Amino acid sequence: MTIGQWIRSEDSLKKNSIAVLDGVRAFACLIVIMYHLSLVPHDFHIWDLRVVVPPLVASFLYFGKYGVTLFFVLSGFLLFMPFAKALLFEQTWPSSKRFYLRRVFRIIPAYYLTLILLVLFFDSKYLEPQHWKELGLFFVFLMDSAHATYKQLNAPFWTLATEWQFYMLLPLFVLGMRLLVWRVKPRYRLAATLACVLALIGWGLFSRYMGNYLVYEHPAATWLVPRSVLNVILFFTFGVSGKYLEDFGVGMLLSLCFVYAQRPSTLPRLRTMLQKLSPLCLGIGLAGLLIMILWNYNGQFSNSWPLFNQPSLVANYYLFSEIGYALSFGLCMLALLFGVTLFTGPFISFPARWLGMISYSLYMWHFPLLILLMKRGQPILKQLPLALNYGVYWLWVLLVIIPFCFLFYKFVEQPGMKLGERLTARKPRSAVAAGQAQKAGQQPQADQPQAENQPQAAGRSQADRPAATPGLVAHASQKTRSLQPVYNNQGR
Repeated sequence: MTIGQWIRSEDSLKKNSIAVLDGVRAFACLIVIMYHLSLVPHDFHIWDLRVVVPPLVASFLYFGKYGVTLFFVLSGFLLFMPFAKALLFEQTWPSSKRFYLRRVFRIIPAYYLTLILLVLFFDSKYLEPQHWKELGLFFVFLMDSAHATYKQLNAPFWTLATEWQFYMLLPLFVLGMRLLVWRVKPRYRLAATLACVLALIGWGLFSRYMGNYLVYEHPAATWLVPRSVLNVILFFTFGVSGKYLEDFGVGMLLSLCFVYAQRPSTLPRLRTMLQKLSPLCLGIGLAGLLIMILWNYNGQFSNSWPLFNQPSLVANYYLFSEIGYALSFGLCMLALLFGVTLFTGPFISFPARWLGMISYSLYMWHFPLLILLMKRGQPILKQLPLALNYGVYWLWVLLVIIPFCFLFYKFVEQPGMKLGERLTARKPRSAVAAGQAQKAGQQPQADQPQAENQPQAAGRSQADRPAATPGLVAHASQKTRSLQPVYNNQGR
């Protein structure tokens, strides 16, 4: 089976996907790997990154850690989409039970197995009684809240904790939004929903500022409650580096824009305008990323880029870095969603989509497998020229890590997802009606045409379904690509 055939078979299983975002997910994962390929040898004293490459190259290598931010934006976009449609147009409200079950079977089977294998074969100290408390934090997805577990065991794990906490809060947050949004007139619902999402972004920035102030700048200070109580609150609302709600909020903002623009009743000129503005959005997004990349590197190594030596820029990088990267990534995603094929082509290619589909396993497993190579091969790797050394790492990724992660996806992730789909599958309305009729002792009616079985809000027609946008490609072949806007709620 070729990569293209495999991807088409996966699309038929998932039924819903936004093809270009598979490629975006692959990009996010690859730049994280690039960052670790550059940083881990530096930590193992195999090379000094600042010495062996020019500052501009080093700046882009360090940028890779913000692939995590792109993952958060993607999660906010994808998971908020069905709720955004329901909020704006009073469509059937997504089932919270179904949402949680799908998240559980998407994340937990692969994560728990990875966690157990890493403890057994890579870091057995967590089997000792004095470390059971830390191990427990990994099992309940709170390893981002304590210094003893933050970036320990497997460095990328902390982001899974942040994502999981967002999954748990999102249905509750949107239920609160519904109390406000559905009380206003339909023409004001977009503005009301927008205000709620902006409030979430504002809360993310506020909690980042207050968390940094109370945890690092004034660790003994109190605020409204005794310090002992405040420490518990900070454990759950800030942790070690924040909960990144501003990143998820930017993704939700983008999702809101996308859902509204896809509505056929939306003025066509809005969609046309977004398509025409997509090159500008891409340019601004890339320029924003360049600024953030240089600003980040100058924060790591002072005076690398004197433009960013201003005291106010140095002092406020932590507060504004995440929102800066998230907005820049969001503008680039907007260009991909509404842009022309020139922008989307690399992201909907079969290799990119294939990597995007296995990105969860690849994200969890690349770091420990890189550490394994560097620990075992450190004496030899130190003797190699830089270019050959770096090439060995990428060969390890291509020949060992990626095939291993594909197998992990095939035999661990995929069965978990299929089980979740079976448990959350909705019965056809005709089957439900038949069951009710049998209970009442009546003869069930014959099945109605499928179009009549689709749940719709009162007074809404089939014309309310989303319209096609050039940047969305659900299924692709080498000769033709069908332009169909479809939605995937798979998150990572």
